[in-house]
Amino acid sequence: QVQLVESGGGLVQAGGSMRLSCAASGRNFRSYIMGWFRQAPGKEREFVAACFRSGSITDYTESVKGRFTISRDDVKNTVYLQMNSLKPEDTAVYYCAADNTWPLRRGDYWGQGTQVTVSS
Repeated sequence: QVQLVESGGGLVQAGGSMRLSCAASGRNFRSYIMGWFRQAPGKEREFVAACFRSGSITDYTESVKGRFTISRDDVKNTVYLQMNSLKPEDTAVYYCAADNTWPLRRGDYWGQGTQVTVSS
């Protein structure tokens, strides 16, 4: 079992940058596929990015390709989401997820979420 805690959300202007972090506790962090999802008001939760074990493969939803970068540090048991060139449509609650299925489209474990608001 793994517990996930996100941090780094907040308010940013369009065009700005923000980095989200997800700290994991528990065993076997290296064995999990890690990812980020987001949920905007009135919309379903959607996949954003995923990182395979050891960071060897990454996957992104089309709307964030070239702007967002997912990475992981298996020593610190942390996964990051670097978000650049942010747009108002990126506004959502961002959730960290851990799973064992690739491609990542669901999560066995979830964090509590962190709000990201992009102002125009």
